[in-house]
Amino acid sequence: MNPEIEYQLIQSHARELRQAAATHRRVREAQKSGETERRHRSVFGKLRKS
Repeated sequence: MNPEIEYQLIQSHARELRQAAATHRRVREAQKSGETERRHRSVFGKLRKS
């Protein structure tokens, strides 16, 4: 294979991996903050019902 094309393919693949990692990181952070918020809301909901 042409070395220039191979280099471009490797660069493209690396870019895709970085984007996927960033997306995964954002999803994980959103899940963590969502769990915390849910926990707090359930506590406030229990207090409000009593």
